[in-house]
Amino acid sequence: MLFYSFFKSLVGKDVVVELKNDLSICGTLHSVDQYLNIKLTDISVTDPDKYPHMLSVKNCFIRGSGVRYVQLPADEVDTQLLQEAARKEAMAATR
Repeated sequence: MLFYSFFKSLVGKDVVVELKNDLSICGTLHSVDQYLNIKLTDISVTDPDKYPHMLSVKNCFIRGSGVRYVQLPADEVDTQLLQEAARKEAMAATR
């Protein structure tokens, strides 16, 4: 649930989602669910020459199991808070 809560706090921010099939999609995070399925708006692909069919797509839904990486804006990530939350979750799991 830590990552779900974290991604919910980034709704409205620009992210880059790299998929397992090597497609990278830039867009605004519109929503995320508990399975880490992602909905992006105002998308563009990082390599339009390789994926010309994606030029006409403006919104997309990405299944969470197809995601390899999510690149986040560095200024939006509070690493101190994230580390503390991860530590608390780990401590609760050991009890």
